[in-house]
Amino acid sequence: MSLQVEKLEKNMAKLTIEVPADDLEKALQSAYMKQKNKISLPGFRKGKVPRQMIEKMYGAEIFYDDAANELIPKAYAEAYDECDLEIVSRPEINVVQIEKGKAFIFTADVATKPEVTLGEYKGLEVDKVSTRVTQKEVDAKIQEEAEKNARTITVEDRAVQDGDEVILDFEGFVDGEAFEGGKGENYPLTIGSGSFIPGFEEQLVGAETEKEVEVKVTFPEEYHAEELKGKEAVFKCTVHEIKAKELPEIDDEFAAEVSEFDTLDEYKADVKAKIKEEKASEGKRKQEDQVVEQAIKNASYEIPEAMIDTQVMQMADEFAQRMQSQGLTMEQYFQFTGMTAEKMMEELKPQAVKRIETRLVLEAVAKAENIEISDEKLDEEIAKMAEAYKMEADKLKEFMGENEKKQMKEDMAVQEAVSFLVENAVEK
Repeated sequence: MSLQVEKLEKNMAKLTIEVPADDLEKALQSAYMKQKNKISLPGFRKGKVPRQMIEKMYGAEIFYDDAANELIPKAYAEAYDECDLEIVSRPEINVVQIEKGKAFIFTADVATKPEVTLGEYKGLEVDKVSTRVTQKEVDAKIQEEAEKNARTITVEDRAVQDGDEVILDFEGFVDGEAFEGGKGENYPLTIGSGSFIPGFEEQLVGAETEKEVEVKVTFPEEYHAEELKGKEAVFKCTVHEIKAKELPEIDDEFAAEVSEFDTLDEYKADVKAKIKEEKASEGKRKQEDQVVEQAIKNASYEIPEAMIDTQVMQMADEFAQRMQSQGLTMEQYFQFTGMTAEKMMEELKPQAVKRIETRLVLEAVAKAENIEISDEKLDEEIAKMAEAYKMEADKLKEFMGENEKKQMKEDMAVQEAVSFLVENAVEK
């Protein structure tokens, strides 16, 4: 195999790859061997037709596609390893020459990793992290826990209140006529949940059990049923049962039930500490987002379109794998959501650009600041992963190839670059 590299504009390159005629002949013979059992000619048994006869009858090019498909992946892989370019896209292949007795020549147009010129990346401004916790926040968190531990009781001595769950029958009428889909029996509804048409649930507040109530509403203009859009309707409703939440008493006993502490004071102190920790983590994430966004804005680079397309395809593949893990094919997902492959690709594009920009700029920061990950640091990270997977670190390390370790080091360097930006930022 021989390779010629031509650098093009906008971080693109053309690889011209030439495969010897002998290799093409082997690939043609291989294609013939695979297809011969499917081909029959008068006077020959199926699978026994000589290759020369097939080529004479159908033309030599009958085996060209299969031969090219066999040669291209291997030859491109060799060219990829041989050239000094950092290729960041899938290749666009074009066959230049394929003919018996001659060299097989094809080109591969590829995107190359853009050069990044960093702007200001030290002394960037970030919001100050506040970890102050108010008593109101602690009380709200404890109240939330009390809500989770509430028990549901049936209420018989009062009317419906906001927040109750009711069991009701209803039937809807438009212009005095019942409409399809407007009837329900023994339907469970939480008042204030917003499950029904706007205005419906509020009018049930004050309703008494087994007494019919008329609820008047107007269907939204964007309602899914065409015949009901913007129409006024009357629902005749009868509440059969009212259920309410009974919250536990917030005391030492409650604290002992929902936590590892014996007293309410200890529990409150722990809640406060956890809220403080959450605020610190959230503040750090916000500062990281701020410095990265500014570093990207201050840098200059030119991202080739092919690199973006490749990133979009990768993200689409990742999404398809997530859907598959949930038991859905992409065809089913498109059917259920009304999404199309083209629309999905278009919607993924801004995220793909953001992902590429972030990676390029942070790699440039790591390079500028000589951030490198030692083998010792890599081993520490592998040990953490092994613990999470409940494996021995040495075993996990054995399973990992050199490329995986290299990728891990690069990912860790990028994360350290984020930390560097935050450490060198100025709080405002």
